[in-house]
Amino acid sequence: MFSVVFLLALLAFSVTGSPVEVRNSTITLPMTRRLAFSNVTDLLRHDEARLAAFGEYSTRGRRDADSPPHPTAPLSQVDLGNTMLGYTVRVTIGSPPTDYDLVVDSASAITWIGATLPYFSFTGVNTNVPVAVNYHYGSFQGTIWQDGITFAQGVSISKMQIGVASAVQGIAADGVLGIGPTSSGRGALPSLPNQMIPTVIDRLVGQGTIMRPVVGIFFKPTVENEDNNGELCFGGTNPRMYSKQPAYTDITTISPSSFYWGINQWISYEDIGILDYSPGIVDSGCTFLYLAIDAYERYRDATGGTLNPANGLLQISLQQYNELYDLEFHIGERIFKLVPNAQIWPRSLNHKISGGDNDIFLVVKSLTTPTGGAGYSFVNGYVFLQRFYTVFDGKGRRVGFAQTEYTQASTN
Repeated sequence: MFSVVFLLALLAFSVTGSPVEVRNSTITLPMTRRLAFSNVTDLLRHDEARLAAFGEYSTRGRRDADSPPHPTAPLSQVDLGNTMLGYTVRVTIGSPPTDYDLVVDSASAITWIGATLPYFSFTGVNTNVPVAVNYHYGSFQGTIWQDGITFAQGVSISKMQIGVASAVQGIAADGVLGIGPTSSGRGALPSLPNQMIPTVIDRLVGQGTIMRPVVGIFFKPTVENEDNNGELCFGGTNPRMYSKQPAYTDITTISPSSFYWGINQWISYEDIGILDYSPGIVDSGCTFLYLAIDAYERYRDATGGTLNPANGLLQISLQQYNELYDLEFHIGERIFKLVPNAQIWPRSLNHKISGGDNDIFLVVKSLTTPTGGAGYSFVNGYVFLQRFYTVFDGKGRRVGFAQTEYTQASTN
């Protein structure tokens, strides 16, 4: 009982902690993209596991919008068992200070460490409150500790509540930095099923380091196995990274999309309607662009793509590629276009997906349900996000996108 009372006191402190001396308007952190997969089967299994966590393979059907989408499991159950293309940010925790490379997860709110690098700190305090997350290809169990965490620019959070793993299975990273909505952490504490741990964003706002619970994410297309090609911005956006002001749309009200960074959109290709106006999820952890079955089939027919049995991707010829049109995403009041080059897998990485040097593969994959069948009809994964600057606004409950210098790049 003491541990529960202790943690509740810490949670109250987390929101009202005293301001620090440095009051930055934003904090920017470099991100590294690592292609830690050996074949396309691993890559697709990773994405499928995340989709399963979103409810893609759930047998419970559509849920009440006022209840978590996973009544019998933590909402933070998003697969990291094979983090094939994870973006990592380096943070320093404890005393002596130890550096951890944490996977940035936009679909989870829990920050935890200890998967590969042991945790030891003289300043850490064990609350004895258990935390447990069961992933589809692994699991994490441990306890909640409080300790100092430091980001770039010397910005720190004192007495941050983090999970410290005592048992880990199948997690290929030091841990996770959760930047999802605070509500996406509900259920991770078995003894406090309705309690939500403040995220790093919540804490930075609470102590006055940043003014707004906003996260800006910048990627550029990945063409190498390890590429320092991303930036995470806490507290706002980095205008240097985009060429036009972000356009925003509200978080959808449809569950389970509403529990993540979920939005409504419709998609067209030339004069063909591909996807009707529907809810879906914006997710940095999924690699491909996923569409409901019927929308995927319309896109396949429009492009002339044929399924390659070796990798499960649609393949087109050079002539078909030259005839591709923009894939248009109608989000809010603006249209965001995936140019033909953005619709294909990087040819420099074809060897990773059982392809020849000159083969051309499309990056659109199919969900297992039709439009509206699972509470989400699309997942805008990394192949979409690498072409636009993305903004997650927790207070405004909205998501924004803006064009960057890579929106029309031909790097693939």
